[in-house]
Amino acid sequence: MKQRIFDAGKGKDVLIVELGGTVGDIEGLPFLETIRQIKHELGSERVLNIHVTLVPFIKAAGELKTKPTQHSVQELRRIGITPHMIIARCEKPLPKDVRRKIAMSCDVDMDSVIECMDAPTIYQVPLNFLKDGIMQPLIKRFRLAETEPNMEEWDILVKRIIAPRDEITIAFVGKYLDLKESYKSLTEALIHAGAALDTRINLHWVDSEDIEERGVAETIGEVDGVLVAGGFGQRGVEGKIEAIRHARENRIPYLGICLGMQLSLIEYARNVLGLEKANSVEFDADTPDPLIYLIDEFIDQSGQKQVRTHTSPLGGTMRLGAYPCEIKEGTKLFEAYGGKKIIYERHRHRYEANPAYRQKLEDAGMIVSGESNGLIEAVEVKDHPWFLGVQFHPEFTSRLQNPNPSILAFARAAKRNRIEKSE
Repeated sequence: MKQRIFDAGKGKDVLIVELGGTVGDIEGLPFLETIRQIKHELGSERVLNIHVTLVPFIKAAGELKTKPTQHSVQELRRIGITPHMIIARCEKPLPKDVRRKIAMSCDVDMDSVIECMDAPTIYQVPLNFLKDGIMQPLIKRFRLAETEPNMEEWDILVKRIIAPRDEITIAFVGKYLDLKESYKSLTEALIHAGAALDTRINLHWVDSEDIEERGVAETIGEVDGVLVAGGFGQRGVEGKIEAIRHARENRIPYLGICLGMQLSLIEYARNVLGLEKANSVEFDADTPDPLIYLIDEFIDQSGQKQVRTHTSPLGGTMRLGAYPCEIKEGTKLFEAYGGKKIIYERHRHRYEANPAYRQKLEDAGMIVSGESNGLIEAVEVKDHPWFLGVQFHPEFTSRLQNPNPSILAFARAAKRNRIEKSE
């Protein structure tokens, strides 16, 4: 574990290592011991331990309680780690006497007790930290020159998130809606795109199984764009296919990610090519038209040959990591990425688009706009305002100041669609 941390820090000035979970949990002890040893190996002037802790507000008593913080710090000390800074999660402002109490009981400087109060968006938190003086203890600890981060662009984007000029509505079609955290990376990526466009992206959550039961028009309703997210297994697949058909036939901007791209091929094969039994071997191993299939061998991002079959363990046979994607000129994908011919995006899937059907699909108006070592990576529909399916996961590389191009282009197309509908 230490070596992985050291490798991650090569060529960097600062490395932030996050340890999740609760102090004292047995599964976290090896990681805490790793951090304890790193301080001895690097020296105390090169390591700063920051403890994020809850300071709850007890409504009945009308006060903030520091006991949970004191106990968790005591547990850290028992393990051999002394926090140098306390980040206090709270729903009310920290009064000076509470800060002083935390500083005294946890043996940290007063200026190293940083308030982390609830904020309207998580992206405002760094700005709040700066206002609370987080830089001073960092400068002191690491003996840095006095510095003030330039957060002007960040501040503008945060203001756009909190009070945007425009808004659009996207139908987010998935099947894990009981646990929306499953789509956390994607929902955050949409926030990034919305901030870039000064637009609030309202998500209309659509359970794909509800589409199967109630029909696509009733469940999706009036939206500016349709997004079909990834997933595994057969449950809810037919509903997703109906959502794709709805977006394609009604010329609604569409983005399909991973399974959403694979199902767009199946939908097109069924409803345009007339291959009524077209399917993925993931859902029907005996389908006469396997638009999506399992390739036996592929080369992973480290250059190693991977072999997978239907009986292989699921986790060990996925195509994971960043792979190159060659983009076809003149396509929506080419435009989204600013004319780049090769991009690198991250993957997380087992099944691939079957190249045996490529010519039929292209003859019928589908465009293969991205390829990776012969594998189909992205598809579009020729006579559609904006229709894109990507095998990769664009949300994994999205950041607030650098939203992923394909998600940004989708949001821009949905915004354009809303404007055109209102004219």
